Amino acid sequence: MTFWSGLQAVEDYYERSIYTTFIRFIRYSLLNISLLLPSLFVSLSTFHQQLIPTNLLISIAAAREGVPFPTVIETLLMEVMFEGLREAGIRLPKPIGSAVSIVGALVIGQAAVQAGIVSATVVIIVATTGISSFAIPRYNLGTAYRMLRFPILILAGVLGLYGVIAGIFIIAIHLLGLRSFGVPYMSPIAPQIPGNLADVFIRAPRWSVSRRPLLSSGANKKRVPEGQQPSPRRGREDR
Repeated sequence: MTFWSGLQAVEDYYERSIYTTFIRFIRYSLLNISLLLPSLFVSLSTFHQQLIPTNLLISIAAAREGVPFPTVIETLLMEVMFEGLREAGIRLPKPIGSAVSIVGALVIGQAAVQAGIVSATVVIIVATTGISSFAIPRYNLGTAYRMLRFPILILAGVLGLYGVIAGIFIIAIHLLGLRSFGVPYMSPIAPQIPGNLADVFIRAPRWSVSRRPLLSSGANKKRVPEGQQPSPRRGREDR
């Protein structure tokens, strides 16, 4: 398994390439949101207020009035609570699990805001992050992103944007050093294999992807035998 295969869903190959490419761009955007949104919010609101537009900064400051905890502690508390609600919803019987998760999140979030324990802005940030994490097709990869969110959040609370950038560099260095059965985990991006990029960020039409991934195909390099490959000109040639 490679990193990019963990972001590819089965239904990507049952739809037209233009639809799947659009959905993949949304999926990659939500992937980054699920990892970095709380950390960016904490770093900007704590250390780099000058990067936030004035009107938005006034709204955030007004929402945080009366909150007794620093932004990083407040966000960590809500993240832990959200993860607890998610796990509770999974372990409970299916008919009531989803209801408990939704009602629990609404009730606890609203009660926490009214009690002045957390701000409404943090509730929105944590809810957006949680929803974005559901867009990751593989459960194991989504769990890894949920775990990595916490150390990056702590780095953001201590060092600001420098901590976020340092966390991203550490994760990237670790991923670039991994191998899955001898295949680089980040291939075909690192090392870059131009011929295998048609099914990474975009999903090219099926007729244009005639070869298997170079590093994992072995002796059989072609997906389909000669003469059976789909082509946009196939029908015209038959006529």
